[in-house]
Amino acid sequence: MQPWHLLVYALTSWGNREQQLAIEYLKTENSILRDKLGKKRVLLNDNERRRLAVKGKQLGRKLLSELGAIFTPDTILRWHRELISRKWNYTSNKPRVGRPRIRQVIVEQIQRFAKENPTWGADRIQGALSNVGFHITDTTVRNVLKSNGIEPAPDRPTSMSWETFLKAHWEAIFAVDFTTVEVWTKTGLTTFYVMVVMELKSRRVEIAGITTNPNKQWVTQVGRNLTGSDGFLESATHLILDCDTSFQTTTRFSKQSERR
Repeated sequence: MQPWHLLVYALTSWGNREQQLAIEYLKTENSILRDKLGKKRVLLNDNERRRLAVKGKQLGRKLLSELGAIFTPDTILRWHRELISRKWNYTSNKPRVGRPRIRQVIVEQIQRFAKENPTWGADRIQGALSNVGFHITDTTVRNVLKSNGIEPAPDRPTSMSWETFLKAHWEAIFAVDFTTVEVWTKTGLTTFYVMVVMELKSRRVEIAGITTNPNKQWVTQVGRNLTGSDGFLESATHLILDCDTSFQTTTRFSKQSERR
């Protein structure tokens, strides 16, 4: 061992001792402050809660408990969860753009007419709705029927049900979707997108990829990896996915896909 090795070891030990002494002092100070406060409630503003939430999340529940802080670990971690939920809160007072939603009473009437009269098309249902005071277009009727899984006449009575389709193709149906994980990085709270693929028959799950930017190029490359030789989707004939914008219309998985 060289002499300078001893010097580095001594400096490191001295630094660790200083840190431990500082931690012990803060724990004692926190204990005294808790005794002084008693049952009085400490009111913090949003910025103060945010600062404690970020630091507390990095420490974790166990270390927070050992510190004996004024606020309980449950409180600090709840502040962190609220901080993440605010990031995904898109509610605002901005006026809605586009057509207003169809009233539920009209939707129910369309469904009732379609089920009670299997041979009626959109025009006939539109006329029946006009007779009871609801004036909408036949296109609106078709959209309501489609969104509720009701086939247009005359295909309605003989169409294959979703249950029948699943039973017929159960051996080779897979599903893909995204989930998100919030991670603190040097730039702040960052959203990581995780693409998950499942084989419905066995419930086997594959993590296809993780990224902060699931763009067209990334999704295309992941699709190639999944459908290549020995890929997770090699035996798939049908892939169920939603209308997430990350699944670009130009993306091809080299397999037949079924959009739900």
